[in-house]
Amino acid sequence: MKRVLITGASGFVGANLALRMLADGHRVCLLLREESHTWRLDDILDQFETIKLDLLDFDAVSKAVADFNPDWVFHLAVSGAYSWQTDRKKIVDTNLTSTINLVEACAKTGFECFINTGSSSEYGFFEHAPAENEAVEPNSYYAITKVAATNTCRYVAERDKLRIPTLRLYSVYGPYEDPRRLMPTLIRKGMAGELPPLVDPSIARDYIYIDDVVDAFLKTARRTDYEPGAVFNVGTGIQTTIEEIVDIAREELSIEAEPNWGSMDNRVWDSSVWVANIDKIEDVLDWHPKVSVKEGFKRFVQWTRDLDSLKEIYATANLERTPAGKN
Repeated sequence: MKRVLITGASGFVGANLALRMLADGHRVCLLLREESHTWRLDDILDQFETIKLDLLDFDAVSKAVADFNPDWVFHLAVSGAYSWQTDRKKIVDTNLTSTINLVEACAKTGFECFINTGSSSEYGFFEHAPAENEAVEPNSYYAITKVAATNTCRYVAERDKLRIPTLRLYSVYGPYEDPRRLMPTLIRKGMAGELPPLVDPSIARDYIYIDDVVDAFLKTARRTDYEPGAVFNVGTGIQTTIEEIVDIAREELSIEAEPNWGSMDNRVWDSSVWVANIDKIEDVLDWHPKVSVKEGFKRFVQWTRDLDSLKEIYATANLERTPAGKN
């Protein structure tokens, strides 16, 4: 059994990771903001140890870390990953300052592994699948702060000879995803025989199922044979267009409605080339994605159909009960 500390556990990826840690029998402590929306974990929140604090309060973070003395630290707190998150100060505070506070507090007590959660957005626009050692070209405040957080973790890892890898996640989807995102919206509308407004059909992403992402976190925590501040891309290595996703949804949900392409404006970060180079994580950690996009969508549909306590949120995309941030 490991002592596991998680930030951002009220968010999509963090909640799935917390649930897996609990299921595997670990002792799990969640660092949560006072205003955290914990709807993903409310039914079993009492099975976790929870500490309410502000990651900007270095003294409070240091005390929490020292008291819990974690073996594994998973840092998933983030702001700016969603289109509706535009507060620059909050993005900087959450993505960079909070990371500095947490990693320095943990460095004082020691740990087996501290995993920082990065983003494919750190790369900017590339016409190919960028490798981890290529120069990044961030093109938003979100991406800039995520690059800075990755560099912070690499710096502390090399300075103190600590294991602080960063996982650069591509487009994660699956159970507990924010209902305003593409996949949940396709499922919600599709169950009613409809399709939502859609961007250009050529827009592409590397969609990776949440279970594969959680497995990547676990494999990274358990392995020790990589450089202290290593960076790993976490995707499938396969690019999927919005048109292909809609085709999968129409087949799985028997949707007769025709897509209205261009009825939603493209976002500034949309690109027709967005795919992970996963050679390093496959070679170094022997991690491989197992769930295809088609199979992952099917699993997500079944999970949505089986919902009970969260049915209202996913049926209506209730924004009052849906968190404003990713984590």
